[in-house]
Amino acid sequence: MTPPPDPAAPQGLSYRDAGVDIDAGDALVERIKPYAKRTLRPEVLAGIGGFGALVEIGKRFREPVLVAGTDGVGTKLKLAFALDRHDTIGVDLVAMSANDILVQGAEPLFFLDYYACGRLDVDVAERVVRGIAHGCELAGCALIGGETAEMPGMYADGEYDLAGFAVGVVEKARIVDGRSIVPGDAVLALASSGPHSNGYSLIRRILDHARADLDAKLGAGSLADALMAPTRIYAKPLLALMRDLPVKGMAHITGGGLTENVPRMLPAGVQARLERASWRRPEVFDWLATHGRVDDAEMLRVFNCGVGMALVVAPAHEARALRLLAAAGEQAWRIGTIVPRDDGAPATVVA
Repeated sequence: MTPPPDPAAPQGLSYRDAGVDIDAGDALVERIKPYAKRTLRPEVLAGIGGFGALVEIGKRFREPVLVAGTDGVGTKLKLAFALDRHDTIGVDLVAMSANDILVQGAEPLFFLDYYACGRLDVDVAERVVRGIAHGCELAGCALIGGETAEMPGMYADGEYDLAGFAVGVVEKARIVDGRSIVPGDAVLALASSGPHSNGYSLIRRILDHARADLDAKLGAGSLADALMAPTRIYAKPLLALMRDLPVKGMAHITGGGLTENVPRMLPAGVQARLERASWRRPEVFDWLATHGRVDDAEMLRVFNCGVGMALVVAPAHEARALRLLAAAGEQAWRIGTIVPRDDGAPATVVA
């Protein structure tokens, strides 16, 4: 038997009364469809709008291996909120996953995003997703779907969280795993655009400690410009490089900096010996080190310090690799050499 209604209960409540605006979510989907459409690849059979997206693996692969990655952009979001800069944070989101799967030789195929907020601001969300779509264009992958979650009470007003998911494909025989790296090989580096999306908890602590003026001039722009510069996406130049010559190993320099990420591509028994003076460290890292009194070892363990991607090639391929990367618009350097590693010695040394 159904109990009688409680006369004290509120009458006629809707989802909107509870803080979730279905109409706003529908409006966002319609706004972002044109951005997603620009990223489509031939493999995409059905994208945004369904319960799931359909993607086939091209027939050009004989033994295709799928490579997947997921990540967010961390507390760089806090700066985006404070500065009202939402247009490029989506590029950061794509970069963190696309660059991760790239280091195993994978061509990014598609990307999905997760956008969560307390109250959906369609204008802000559109700016974010427009940046995600631009990042997908830079990576050469399709934005095929995602999720927008409006959860009242979960987030502060004006704030949101982001996560991204990338899937790529590589021919089994062309997986890059570092196993062929030997002493004498060359370590090359591709320039970063700044801190990318790592170390921002420390960055924000330094900003607070220094009572920094984010509008202060730094280099060609402001301190805010340097800190909010979007993460570089290396997919197109490195995929082209791998089609031209063998790349033995790659490391995306993310959380953990140079000293924690370069070892991830190395086999046992070898060490990457890097020369600090061989690459250019952007001015923003000097600012952070000075104003935060951060010592060199900590800088190298937290930040990329100007190296967004490291790769290893045979010495016979070094010159051609640097020429090809320069022709693709990348600033690249030889930053070190692979040497034998003694028992107990670190896998990476920066001298």
